[in-house]
Amino acid sequence: MTQVIARRRALLAGGAAAVLARPAFGQARYPNRPIRIITPWPPGGSLDALQRTMFEIVGRDLGVAVLSENMPGARGTRAAIYLTQQAQPDGYTLAHHHLSILRHPFLTRQPTWDPVTDFTYIMQLSGFLFGTVVRADSSYRSLADVFAAARARPGRVSFSTSGIATTNHLAMEELCVRERCEMLHVPFRGAQEGVTALLGRQIDMVADAQSWRPQVETGEFRLLSVWTRARLPSFPDAPTLNDLGYGMSVTSPYGFVGPKGLPPEMVDTLHRSLRKALQDEASQAVIRRWEMPDEYLGPAEYLAFAQERTAYERATVARLRLSID
Repeated sequence: MTQVIARRRALLAGGAAAVLARPAFGQARYPNRPIRIITPWPPGGSLDALQRTMFEIVGRDLGVAVLSENMPGARGTRAAIYLTQQAQPDGYTLAHHHLSILRHPFLTRQPTWDPVTDFTYIMQLSGFLFGTVVRADSSYRSLADVFAAARARPGRVSFSTSGIATTNHLAMEELCVRERCEMLHVPFRGAQEGVTALLGRQIDMVADAQSWRPQVETGEFRLLSVWTRARLPSFPDAPTLNDLGYGMSVTSPYGFVGPKGLPPEMVDTLHRSLRKALQDEASQAVIRRWEMPDEYLGPAEYLAFAQERTAYERATVARLRLSID
């Protein structure tokens, strides 16, 4: 009798273990509901065109809607703030990630985030095609003309960027230091707002990502320089910063991240789908149309880039004594 009871207990224990080992009843695969991807810039331009194209492809691939949400303001940090303060590591809230997020904690004494450990790095995507443009009826025929005017009228010649201490803002400040001139910086929430201001003659020059392209193509704007490694096939007469003797190229690579602690299997699912979307012909057509740089990195490589770049940003902020406080 004792042996029968022991045998029954063993069978019951084994059955309980098997039940515990199986997924809970009703537990669905990932993903099984819409994925939200936050972009900290206003809609419009090359970034918006590429991401929205990719999100449609990812949605079909994963079988769920991928919702694009623009959250501009706060120097492009609102998406990072949301990820670190409100989002759960469940794979349903991701964000566009850029270099200002790596730089921001060193610009302020206020508590922010650790650029490496407070995010889960999924995939680096591309970079910005920056350039400097003026109105076609401007007297400035070259970037040298702009700097000469700035030396003659310190603080009077203005340029716009998509925010204080953004990568393109710091690049312009570096150029001004080299040219020994002082210019008036006019920050906006995004590149498109700078284009609108230039059209309205509120500023002298835009130094930002390529929301200016349509106006250059129609002849409303004059492209004075591009910040890519090589000249653009569509604007072969526009010199690079290397052509002008500065020895600089600025693309400010960006990608996608999730909150801290996103499970590796979710990272793998998202990365595979995002990379598939990037390689799709529809996405490649957008890349060719806007001549966007190839900055692709997988999860491990993107994390390594963030670690290395964070050290660079910390040193740069300290060297230039930059602060937003």
